[in-house]
Amino acid sequence: MTDSLVSAPQLFESLPLFPAEYVQSFGPTVVVAPHPDDESLGCGGLLALLRRVGLPAWCVLVSDGTMSHPHSEKYPAPARQALREQELREALGLLGLSDQDLLTLGLPDGAVPGPDAPMGATAVSQLQNFLSATQPQTVVVPWRRDPHPDHRATSLLVQAALAGLPSPPRLLEYVVWAWERAAPTDLPQPTEAHGFQLDISSVLSLKQQAIAAHRSQLTGGPIDDDPTGFTLAPSMLAHFARPVEVFFHLTS
Repeated sequence: MTDSLVSAPQLFESLPLFPAEYVQSFGPTVVVAPHPDDESLGCGGLLALLRRVGLPAWCVLVSDGTMSHPHSEKYPAPARQALREQELREALGLLGLSDQDLLTLGLPDGAVPGPDAPMGATAVSQLQNFLSATQPQTVVVPWRRDPHPDHRATSLLVQAALAGLPSPPRLLEYVVWAWERAAPTDLPQPTEAHGFQLDISSVLSLKQQAIAAHRSQLTGGPIDDDPTGFTLAPSMLAHFARPVEVFFHLTS
């Protein structure tokens, strides 16, 4: 399944396709996003489908999102954080969530700590309290080896939080940077995880609107005074214009 000759897109596109109605099995769901935009890129269709069928959904934002344009003087760090959170709230609104459905942890973008660090341990406690209060049936988090350090740290935080719950919810994992940056060893191995594609064609336009709400991460965005700043490349965006989303669950 993860032969070195098989690319990540080939692997993901070979997975079985599940119909949109499969979201009924998710039940109430929490999506965990390392940065503002991950929720729309990886799970925008899922969130829209959940809300369309009346299932509760929440989003947890892990980092403060400030490192996308670290040299901007027009938008210093507090202004970048406020802008990106505003964009996130707009995106979630388009997908059917309210401001009350969002928890922000405010961890440092580019340096999200693991659960053994003091800030990480605090975040684990916050996650456990949130999950105990919301009682989701499913938690969705970036794939544990998604090739971005914040995504991997986010996975560890969520795993630690779930391990401390008496009846942890089901864990599903989505891919973001694995589409373009994954080494063969980063990809899910056939003995550790099963994957599927979820048909989101009926809500694809909503997902695209949600991605577009993250204007600061797109070409021509409002933070225009940092030439080294991050923007999502067209090749990257193309993966998330497809009418499916990819999820994995561990087999053991």
